[in-house]
Amino acid sequence: NQRVKFPIWLNPIADQQTPMREAFGLANKIVTNWLNQNHNCFPPIVIHITDGESTDGDPSQEMRALMNQTSADGNVLLFNVHLSSGGHASVISFPSNQERLPDDYAKMLFSNSSALIPNMIGIAKEDHGIDLSAGARGFVFNGDLSSLVTALDIGTRASNPR
Repeated sequence: NQRVKFPIWLNPIADQQTPMREAFGLANKIVTNWLNQNHNCFPPIVIHITDGESTDGDPSQEMRALMNQTSADGNVLLFNVHLSSGGHASVISFPSNQERLPDDYAKMLFSNSSALIPNMIGIAKEDHGIDLSAGARGFVFNGDLSSLVTALDIGTRASNPR
């Protein structure tokens, strides 16, 4: 039995509010601090998991500020995963455009999601059977547990060993 230490940067708290601007402001501070100390790294990947719209205003500015931060290897990658328990609408995973998105909220999350890098597209195809088109983004709308796990696997796997 071996203990492995890893950082816990945030403790999840649920209080019926969805303060996305505040959350992305905090994420920007954490990522800025990390990059100041570890600039020669693969860009950080931030995975935003939400079940609702922002209750403290439009978070687009904070989201773009996060994606504009860079390491020596590129821009920070932002995934947005919207979860729904309604089951009434179909899951939209990793779209490359806004055509099928039902509303302005979905379009805002899509617009503020990073394009998948080639390794991620390879993982989606080889390990999940998802054939993504060019420009696919790290975005899921009306997701369920399965689509969340898939997004986490595609977005966080260090490599695709073969």
